[in-house]
Amino acid sequence: MNHIFNLKTSLIVAALLALPVAQAANISKDDYKAGKTRISADYKADKAACAPLAANAKDICVEEAKAKEKVARAELEYSYTGKAKDQTKLMEVKAKSAYEVAKEKCDDKAGNDKDVCVKEAKAVETKALADAKMGKEIKEAKKDATEDKRDADYKVAVEKCDAMAGDAKTSCIAAAKTKFGKN
Repeated sequence: MNHIFNLKTSLIVAALLALPVAQAANISKDDYKAGKTRISADYKADKAACAPLAANAKDICVEEAKAKEKVARAELEYSYTGKAKDQTKLMEVKAKSAYEVAKEKCDDKAGNDKDVCVKEAKAVETKALADAKMGKEIKEAKKDATEDKRDADYKVAVEKCDAMAGDAKTSCIAAAKTKFGKN
């Protein structure tokens, strides 16, 4: 039973992280504000739906409502800005939210079963956060590599210009600066 729960939890987290992150559409400011209002209203409704529940079932329901709100806000932010930083934050929020829900579900257990459940949930979160960090590092490495390539191409272009003289050389260097963004 414990392994099935942990497998389901792992699959849910993996599914959340594997979902293609919505391509940033750079929504308008009005749509962004409306989205924030909608998310707040959804959260209040989800939380109100937890009221009739009791004990840990209520705690789980509330934690799921919080997780849904956090993920929705992160998705909205990424949709609004389109920044890679916000995409990484979205992945991190998904991982942390899934962990909080899984940890709350572990409260139904006792003793070693509970300890194992919490450790497994933490392991899934740690892996998801590592994946988010790796994606961020890969993007930064690609950006650095692109800049290095552009700098190398610029140096080659300038070197070719050195064979020229006068206005031709000045024009050649200006063209290289423009082409490789060195203005």
